[in-house]
Amino acid sequence: MSTNLKKIIEKEVQAIQNIPLSDAYEKAIDLIIRQVHDRRGKLVCSGMGKAGQIASNIATTFSSTGTTACFLHPSEAQHGDLGILRENDLMLLISNSGKTREIIELVGLARNMIPEIQFIVITSNAESPLAKSADVCLLTGNPTEVCPLGLTPTTSTTVMTVIGDLLVVETMKRIQFTVADYAKRHHGGYLGAVSRLQSKK
Repeated sequence: MSTNLKKIIEKEVQAIQNIPLSDAYEKAIDLIIRQVHDRRGKLVCSGMGKAGQIASNIATTFSSTGTTACFLHPSEAQHGDLGILRENDLMLLISNSGKTREIIELVGLARNMIPEIQFIVITSNAESPLAKSADVCLLTGNPTEVCPLGLTPTTSTTVMTVIGDLLVVETMKRIQFTVADYAKRHHGGYLGAVSRLQSKK
């Protein structure tokens, strides 16, 4: 059992190490800085299913580290929630296949509302409709899922999470986000207590 578990971990670690790194990350962070911090827009993250859960996590992590962000459910967007979009907003869209119907439709709906809106995309498929609609495309490396059926989002969502972490951490560095800044956003819980203590040193 332990040998099998170790092999699963090794496969996921390898997938993370195989994430294609390029200047696309710098371009993505430049967009985030310009739209959110310079032009006072927000980062609107979206995805469907498991990818949507990753998008939601990325949005909350950005918000807690000084970059205004929110999650927009692609289906609810078609029923009025698209109204959350404002001028200078930036969208981060996640789809492993790059063909998810609801996300492709969201691109069209967002552009109809704000023609100049820009998109950062996380996907495994550089030739997909979503990738081709992106201003910046961050590729996952198309890892094989560790799911024994090869179907359940497992390794792909792990990689998506890491890509989100790369964006968050590098953005924090660019905006010089401090422990004091962190403490202002975390009033409860262990992390709030630790950050307030550190900010007083």
